[in-house]
Amino acid sequence: MGPTLFASFFACVLVGIPIAVALGLSAMIALMFHSHVPVMVLVQKTYGGIDSFTLMAIPFFILAGNIMSYGGVSTRLVNLASCFFGRFNGGLAHVTTAACTFFGSISGSAPATTAAIGSVMIPPMKEKGYAPDFSAACAAASGTIGLLIPPSITMVLYGVITGSSVGKLFLGGIIPGLMMSAVLMSVNYYQAKKNGYGKGSAASLKETWVAFKSASLALIMPLIILGGIYGGVFTPTEAAVVAVAYGLIVGVFIYKELDFEKCGQVFLSTAKSSAIIMFLVATAHCFSYLLASEQIPQALTDLMLSFTREPTFLLILICISLLIVGTFLDNAVAVVLMTPIFFPVIESVGIDPVFFGVLLVFTLSIGQITPPVGLCLFVACNISNVKIEKLSLTVLPYLVALLALMLIFIFFPDTVMLIPDTMAL
Repeated sequence: MGPTLFASFFACVLVGIPIAVALGLSAMIALMFHSHVPVMVLVQKTYGGIDSFTLMAIPFFILAGNIMSYGGVSTRLVNLASCFFGRFNGGLAHVTTAACTFFGSISGSAPATTAAIGSVMIPPMKEKGYAPDFSAACAAASGTIGLLIPPSITMVLYGVITGSSVGKLFLGGIIPGLMMSAVLMSVNYYQAKKNGYGKGSAASLKETWVAFKSASLALIMPLIILGGIYGGVFTPTEAAVVAVAYGLIVGVFIYKELDFEKCGQVFLSTAKSSAIIMFLVATAHCFSYLLASEQIPQALTDLMLSFTREPTFLLILICISLLIVGTFLDNAVAVVLMTPIFFPVIESVGIDPVFFGVLLVFTLSIGQITPPVGLCLFVACNISNVKIEKLSLTVLPYLVALLALMLIFIFFPDTVMLIPDTMAL
C-alpha cells in the first residue's frame, strides 16, 4: 500500500489538487487497491482526527488574532515599537521586527503577522527611502516570529499529534522567539549601515508613555493567555476563548474600531482559515493512519538509527529534512505529515518532545520565507508590489541568520528548555 499511497499523493499534487484534498484522495485510492482496511475505518479516522478538545484552540486563537488585527492593534503596536527602536540605524526596519514580535504574541500565525504589520510598515519604509525589496524582506522575515512566539497555532497542532503539553511548548517558544527577534534586528542593522538607511528621531518620555498606554490593552492579551494557562486557571483551549472575549471587549467597546461590518469580515476570515486547517488535519490523519498501518514510520526510524544514534547528529539530519519539506509544504501540512515520522526517532534516543517541538516549529518557520511556497514572501510581495524573484534574493541574509540560530538551538538545547524546566520545578 505504501508505494500506491505516495505515488497517488504526489500525482495529485503535481496536477494542482490542493494538498488537503490530495491527502484524502490518495488514501482512498490506496484503499481501492488494498482492501484489507475497511473504508469505514477511514471515515472514523477522518472524524477522529479533529475530535479533540485541545484542537479547538486553533480556531479561537485565529479568531482572537483577527479581532485584534481588525481592531486597530497593529497600528498601536507599531507606534509603541517606534518609541523604543526608531532612533537606531534602520529604525523603521527594527520597528517592523519589534512590532511583529508583539503582534506574534497575539496572532500565533506567521502570514497573519506579516500581513498585519507589513501593511502598516512597508509603505512608510518605502517613503523614507528604504528599498522596496528590503522593506518586503524585513516584513516577511519578521513575520515568521509569529509562528514561534506563544501562542503558536503550529505548536498546538504538534501538541495534539504527539500528546505533548501545549503549555510547555508555549513556554519553550519564549526565549527562541526573542532570540529570533534579536537576530533579525542584527541583520536589519547590518543592512541599514550597508545601504545608508538612517535613523529616526528619539521619542520623548511623554510620547513613549502615550504610546504605551494606547497599546497596553493589546499587550495584556498574551499575559492573560500565558498567565491563565501556567497559573492553572484554564486550559489552552479555554485560554483561546478568553482571548476572543477580551479581544471583542477591547475592539468594540474600548478602541471602538470594530463595527458590525468589520466583525463580519473577522468571522468570515476566521471561518476560512479554520476550515482549511481542520480539513487538512482530518485528511492528514487518514494518511498518517495508513502510513502507520504499513509500518512506514517504523521503517524510516530504523533506517535513520542505522546511520547514527547520536542525538545531535540525528537532529541535524531531521532539520535538513524539515528545511527541504518546508520549502514545498505549508508549515501546518509539514507538521501533520512529518511529526508522526520523526517523533519515534527522537523518542528512541531520549530527545525531549518539548524541545523537539519548538525546534521543529522554528525550522519550519524558515520555510515561510523560502521559495517556492514561502507564504510570508507572497504576502509581502502583494503588499509591496515586489516580484517574488527579487524578494527571494533580498531575503537571503535573513535566511542565513536563521539557519545559524537553528544550529545554536541544536547544540545548546538549554536555550529552549530553560523556562519550561524552571517552571516545572
